[in-house]
Amino acid sequence: MKYTNTHKTSTAFLTAAFLTAALLFGLGAKTTLAQAPDKDATPVVVDRKPAPALPKLKSTVVPSDATTIFRSAKTIYIKSSSILVKEAVIEAKLRKRSEFQQLGLVITRDPNEADLVLELKHDLFTMYVYTAIEPQTNIVVATGKLSSLGGTVAGKVAKRFLKQMVKARIT
Repeated sequence: MKYTNTHKTSTAFLTAAFLTAALLFGLGAKTTLAQAPDKDATPVVVDRKPAPALPKLKSTVVPSDATTIFRSAKTIYIKSSSILVKEAVIEAKLRKRSEFQQLGLVITRDPNEADLVLELKHDLFTMYVYTAIEPQTNIVVATGKLSSLGGTVAGKVAKRFLKQMVKARIT
């Protein structure tokens, strides 16, 4: 019978495929547990040179309360996804406001050094949305929506954001 010969060939193929899969994917493999690193492990050496030291991280203690984060923030990074309103314009408008100096705020160009990231996104037509985010935990601490009609967007963002920050620090 021709059917039997074909059946034997396909059975042999499936058996070989199963055994190969079992060996590759560990049916017969031993499982080992991950080990904790030695406390006195020697430093990594590459090409007879010690590995560079890891950069120092900012404080790992981050408050989880949005109001506390907003009150204590001093360094701000500006990020704009709008082609009409650039970061430099928002920075200039923020620096011109008296509240900015009174609160002792600083603008940074390094997002890793920022206490807050102020993002601006262009919504539908004339609407813009700004969001202040704590970068380590991604907690949103302030947000607002405004129109580009009747003034500059950057000026409105600066005014409303700083108004929210002053209110958070007073209460």
